[in-house]
Amino acid sequence: MIIIPAIDLRGGRCVRLTQGRAADETIYCENPIAVAKRWADAGAEMLHIVNLDGALNADDTANLRALERILPEVNIPVQFGGGVRSIDDVRKLDDLGATRIVIGTTAIENPVLLERIVDEFGSTVVVGIDAREGKVALRGWEKISDINALDLAHKVAEMGVERIIYTDIARDGMMSGVNLEATQEIAELSGLKVTASGGVASLDDIYALKPLVDYGVDSVIIGKALYEGVFTLEDALDVAYEED
Repeated sequence: MIIIPAIDLRGGRCVRLTQGRAADETIYCENPIAVAKRWADAGAEMLHIVNLDGALNADDTANLRALERILPEVNIPVQFGGGVRSIDDVRKLDDLGATRIVIGTTAIENPVLLERIVDEFGSTVVVGIDAREGKVALRGWEKISDINALDLAHKVAEMGVERIIYTDIARDGMMSGVNLEATQEIAELSGLKVTASGGVASLDDIYALKPLVDYGVDSVIIGKALYEGVFTLEDALDVAYEED
């Protein structure tokens, strides 16, 4: 199980939003480069960076500048998403050095474009499936669609997508525990590799996720629990590497 610390950017700062609500923001650090180096130095194998302003159609210049500064400072892969809505966006991020590029809204609103992007970039492309009560959210979680998360997973798999990030919005930033049942189901029935996201509240959640590796859930994104000091990244890595 790979532990992936999250760095959510808004206005160039490291923040967290509760359940994706823009009005419910906690600022954790004015310097996201220092945060990225902190996680890398602590042993993280990958970082998950979210461009919240891009996802919310706001000015994301400061966030992109932060990404440009982070990439040369860490020697681990960086996964980046938020507001990626054109093939030029993907090319720019790829040129900057992002290892994985996360596409969310476009996967639903423009599947033809997604297919083009996957054809060009292959496994670099990851689809973010963010769901509330099984229905996919769009546009920075501001809109809930009628599309079932599992149905979307099947569709993107048919296009050649190899990995999704599955987030239960109701649990994101709430530290209420991971939705294990839904995460296992979407992995098992889609055949995709899955990164779990949303709700990690304790080391017990990591222990609970580890058996899901057998279904294709090979990694988990952790945000608030690390920033609030509920446990350390080192403790999380110890659990992840511990022999069953």
